[in-house]
Amino acid sequence: MRLYDSLSQEKKEFVPRDAEHVTMYFCGPTVYNYVHVGNARPFVVSMVAKRYFESLGYRVTLVENITDIDDKIIQRALAEGRSAAEVGAEFAQAYRDDTDRLGLGRPDVEPLATEHIQEIIDLIAKLIKEGHAYQAGPDVYFKVAGFPGYGKLSKQQVAEMRHGARSAVGEDKIDPLDFALWKGTKPGEPCWDSPWGPGRPGWHIECSAMSLKYLGAGFDIHGGGRDLIFPHHENEIAQAESAVGGPFVRFWMHNGMLNLGDEKMSKSLGNTVTLREILDKYRPEALIMVFLGSHYRSPMELTPAVLEEAEQQVNRLRNVFGELADRAATGDASGVAPPGGAVAAPTGGGGPGAQAALSVGDAPGAALLERVGARREAFASAMADDLNTAAALAEIFGLAREVFAALAAGEVDPATAARIRAELGEMVHVLGLDAVAEGGDAIPADIVLMAEERQKCRAARDFSRADALRAAIAARGYEVRDVPDGYKVVPLR
Repeated sequence: MRLYDSLSQEKKEFVPRDAEHVTMYFCGPTVYNYVHVGNARPFVVSMVAKRYFESLGYRVTLVENITDIDDKIIQRALAEGRSAAEVGAEFAQAYRDDTDRLGLGRPDVEPLATEHIQEIIDLIAKLIKEGHAYQAGPDVYFKVAGFPGYGKLSKQQVAEMRHGARSAVGEDKIDPLDFALWKGTKPGEPCWDSPWGPGRPGWHIECSAMSLKYLGAGFDIHGGGRDLIFPHHENEIAQAESAVGGPFVRFWMHNGMLNLGDEKMSKSLGNTVTLREILDKYRPEALIMVFLGSHYRSPMELTPAVLEEAEQQVNRLRNVFGELADRAATGDASGVAPPGGAVAAPTGGGGPGAQAALSVGDAPGAALLERVGARREAFASAMADDLNTAAALAEIFGLAREVFAALAAGEVDPATAARIRAELGEMVHVLGLDAVAEGGDAIPADIVLMAEERQKCRAARDFSRADALRAAIAARGYEVRDVPDGYKVVPLR
C-alpha cells in the first residue's frame, strides 16, 4: 500500500512501525458548539482508514482527541453564566451523539484534554529542563529558534514567518514565533495547579501529550484537516521531536477542506451547517457517500444537489442488496461459504490477513463471479493507492450495474446471489456503508434499468421513448420521479 505523506509531499510505501499493528492519531473537534458538517470529514476519513487496515488483517489503534478547554469554550461559558466544564461536557456528548449517527463506530481512544493535565505538565517540564521552553511570568513558551526543523511541514521559512509575527498584548515572549505551552490563569477562567502557577494548557501541547501517551514516539499516522498543518501540526512536530529526541510521526495525513457553495465551511464566516442538521435531512450513508466520492486530499463542495444525488446512489445499492437477498432466498444457498472477511489485496501486497482474489472454478454463475473477482481486485488496488475511495466506489457501482443486468436477465441462481451479496457486503463495509447492505423495499432490477434508460432518453431529447418507459414502469406499479440531477423510483400507493 502507498500513502501520501504531507511532510515529504510524496506517496510512500506504507509499512507500519509494528508488523501487525497500525497506530493512528487524528485531531478531533474543539467542543464549544454543535460540530459543523466539515468536522465529520476527518472523522469519516479516520474511521474508513481504520476499517481498511482492519480488512487487511492488521490490529488498529485509532486515537482521536476532544479539546474540551479552549478560549471559545470559556467565552461561551462566561456569556451563559455557567462553567467551562459544563459547556465542554455538553458539546462533547453532542459530538459523540452526532457522529454515532454515521454508523461508523468509535475511535479506540477518545481522550479529553482536561483529563490529561498531568501528562501535559510533565511534557512541558521536560521541554523546560532540556532548554526547549522557558517561563515568562505566569506563562510558558516553546523556543522556536531552538528547533532547526521548524517550518518543515508547512514548507515555510522561519525568517519570513518571523517577519509577519506579532506578540499579543500581555505576552512576554523572547521571539514572536514562540508559542504558548501553558497559559497563566485570568479572572473567571478555569485553572489547574502547575510548577509555574495556576493556569491551563495551550492548544498544541495537548495533542502531543496524548498521542505520545497512547501511541508512543514514531507512531504511524497523524491526521486531520489541511487547516491544521500550520500552526497546530507544525508546532506539534517542534515540541514533540524536541522532547523525544527523534521522529514524532511516520506519515502525516491531511484531508481537503469542505466548501459550502463557494465558501469554506467555517464558523467564523457564519455560514455553517451542523452535522445534525444534515443528518436530520439525509441518510447518514448519503453523507458518507459524498465524502468518499472525492479523494480525501481534495477539497470538495457540499450542496443539496450533491446530497440528493448521493441519496439516489444509496437507493441503488440498497436495491442491489435487496434483489440479491430475494434471489438467494428462492433456493438453498446454505452450502455457499462467503470467502472470508478481508478485502482482496492487490497482487504482491497486503497486510498479514490479506486474501487472494476470488476463486470461482466451475461454480454456477462462474462468468459473473469472475467479474465480481475482477471488481474486487480493482477495489483493493484503488484503496491501496492512497485510500482512493472515489475509484473504489466506482468499482462498487460498476459491479452493481452488472449485477442488476444479470438479475434482470434471470442469469443469477440463488447460490451465486448469496455469494455476490457476501462479496459486495465486504466491500461496502470497508467504506462504512454497511447500512446499504440491509436492502429494504428493493425496486426490481428490470425497473431500475428501465428508469436509467428513460434518463438517457431524456438527455437525448427522445421524449416519446422516455414517456413510453415511464408508462411501462407505472404499469408495473412504480412511479419514476424526476429530481435534481437524477430520478427516484418509488412504489405507487
